Amino acid sequence: PNVEELLTTPGAGRRPPAAEPERDALTPREREVLEMLAEGLSNKEIAWRMNISEHTVKFHLASVFAKLDVSTRTEAVMQGLRRGLLMM
Repeated sequence: PNVEELLTTPGAGRRPPAAEPERDALTPREREVLEMLAEGLSNKEIAWRMNISEHTVKFHLASVFAKLDVSTRTEAVMQGLRRGLLMM
């Protein structure tokens, strides 16, 4: 484009935004917790299945909730389904 086009055409000369890596992608462990959440398991049951403490489960859930921008277990499962993180 010439200078006149750059000055008169909205958005001319701008680069398209670079694709950002998905920084909010769930880790494999977070996905595993989300899958068990979708099965309806309690924190205690998830901890037992994964052989980790309930505290660690809560930590993973807090991270999942933050990354999916949700505040409840049901919302997390629904977002997981919408984003293709869960298969039903």
